[in-house]
Amino acid sequence: MGELPEPPFLLASPIRLTRSRRRSAKRCSSSASFSRGVADRASRRPGRLPHITKTAPQSYSVMFYSAPHRARHIEAAHESDAPPLEKGLSFASGAQAEVIVNGQAVVQGVVASEVKQPNRARWREFCALALKFWSGETRWRAWTLTGLVALCIALQLGAQLSVNEWNRKFFDALESKNVESLGWATVLLPALVAFSGLAVSGTLVTRMTLQMRWRQWLTEKLAGWWLEDQRYYRLEIAAAEQTSPEYRIAKDVQLAIDPLVEFAVGFLTALATASAFVGVLWTVGGALEFNLFGAQIVLPGYLGFAAVIYATIAGGVAYFAGRPLVPAVAQKNEAEAQLLAELSRLKENAESIALIRGDADELSSVLQNYRRVVAAWIRQIHSSGVIATVQSANGALVPLIPLVLVAPKYLSGALTLGAVMQLAAAFLSVQIAFNWFIDNSVRVAEWMASAHRVDELIEALESLDIAVIMEEKEFIEFGVSDDDTIHIQDLAVAHRNGRVVIAGANVIVPSGEKLLVGGPSGTGKSTLVRALAGLWPWGSGRILLPKDAHIAFVPQKPYIPLGALRQAMLYSISDKEIADDMIEGAMRRCGLGYLIKHLDEEQRWDQMLSGGERQRTAFVRLLLQRPQIIIMDEATSALDEESQVSMLRLFNEDLAGATVISVGHRVGMEDFHDKKLVLERRAAGAHITSRKLQKSLWHLFDDAALY
Repeated sequence: MGELPEPPFLLASPIRLTRSRRRSAKRCSSSASFSRGVADRASRRPGRLPHITKTAPQSYSVMFYSAPHRARHIEAAHESDAPPLEKGLSFASGAQAEVIVNGQAVVQGVVASEVKQPNRARWREFCALALKFWSGETRWRAWTLTGLVALCIALQLGAQLSVNEWNRKFFDALESKNVESLGWATVLLPALVAFSGLAVSGTLVTRMTLQMRWRQWLTEKLAGWWLEDQRYYRLEIAAAEQTSPEYRIAKDVQLAIDPLVEFAVGFLTALATASAFVGVLWTVGGALEFNLFGAQIVLPGYLGFAAVIYATIAGGVAYFAGRPLVPAVAQKNEAEAQLLAELSRLKENAESIALIRGDADELSSVLQNYRRVVAAWIRQIHSSGVIATVQSANGALVPLIPLVLVAPKYLSGALTLGAVMQLAAAFLSVQIAFNWFIDNSVRVAEWMASAHRVDELIEALESLDIAVIMEEKEFIEFGVSDDDTIHIQDLAVAHRNGRVVIAGANVIVPSGEKLLVGGPSGTGKSTLVRALAGLWPWGSGRILLPKDAHIAFVPQKPYIPLGALRQAMLYSISDKEIADDMIEGAMRRCGLGYLIKHLDEEQRWDQMLSGGERQRTAFVRLLLQRPQIIIMDEATSALDEESQVSMLRLFNEDLAGATVISVGHRVGMEDFHDKKLVLERRAAGAHITSRKLQKSLWHLFDDAALY
């Protein structure tokens, strides 16, 4: 079977295959002939994945790929049943996959063009990922911490029951004026308080440790996923509606993890407390006996029933009162994130805004975003006010109801004062346990909003790996050239909406050649650079690069990380142990010798360095990396003419053997390149023409002076 290249960007949602049409069944009598037929069609259509219209065999499976070529294997059952691979998801025709027929790989092809995803819990993806903390490499730590939390909850409940029992004995001794019993109760009290305090402290420490470890694990997962394979960049261009991924990782993960642990601990504590103290109410309170129309009525464990009924009613009222709060909190959090993103953008572009006096426009934009925050905040305030009313009424009634219910039995002498106080405390404990939903309704809303925002980020990251590819849509393919030459074959670069930016281009760049790319603004020069870097998948054609080639990309505005200046010079270089004399020599060669004394100083170098100094820093990195291929996008735009000449001369001296593809339009750049590609605007996409360049006479003399 002809080998097909794996596409760089594929989708990965679990799916269900619909029943295929049977046209291919008439042409293929067996799985083997079907495999050969599809493979033959694939080999005749290089650069295009075939459309599979029929899966003739009895069983099949699908392999979905996610960059960098990690596979997800989903098994399917008998084809005639058209079984769902995962409940709720369905395919039509057109997604990228490798089809495996009867255990044998058939072809990479298009098996679906539409994925329909049902409405589901807004936090499903978040929970699916987060709960792997208990099943992956960290499961032993996770279950150990969980067990310690459960043990501390049990000890805390034991302390509460002991205090409740002490309460009865103390008031019984007080009622009977038994000095000896009163003394023993007084002596026992400090021990009970200490035991209770240790149990509460243990629960707090283990709970917070579990929160910390879980958040650390999830943050590492999401941050690694986001930063791997340039997803942070692809997310910006492919899912721009997913705002503030950095806020979702840094803040929403915390707001989703911390409350979830507290909810679990609170629920377990509430359930255990309610069960234990309902038992106290049942046994100590006994039965209520009374006459009704001449009939003797006996209600066993009436206090337990009363506590549960009251708590259920109060909880139901609180639930309906708190329902409007969920969307209100979600809208407020979203508005807050948008405001933060707006302020961050303003800070990042402060100099540009200040130079063009854009203060008024920025203030208007910030205030408009803040008005959205205020509108959502007002809705949250109204909902919180309703909940506060319910909580206040419940707080006033809870202490009185048990006293009213036990008063008849106390007045009849069936209960002692100690029993009354014990029952009142037990009733209150049941209410506290059942009212957990009331007390946490606001936090439940906040958790759902934050979990939903993390869920959206997870889905956005998955969409980069699992994107639905229509049958007629193609991606730019990457391969390995047979020599040290770069081959661009039938390359067409397009926008996501399908509009062609650059029409089919065929270019060969021999090893060591210096290629200049020019053309009017908007013809796609920078987009071409992104395509060569593998950051822009939309289009068709092939880009073949030398095997294991070390490629360096130099953008117009080089990135300067936080930290010491040395880190900026060595950024993206795998070998961080480069000798100081090499670093200093490269800095002097690039005109940054005056900064050598500041190499180990930690400053905001991203703000302190000028645009020209940042671009010189990029050339320092090139001298330290010594890459085989260099691709530059307006890499000298911030330099004066003399500095530009000094930097470009590196490609004829220190980096003479490197292949250079440079986007630029400044005067003097042609003197340092062998060939120029010109992008000419056309209705069907920019057309590329090429011409050889002649170096200027002064440049030739300069070269001659070297010998």
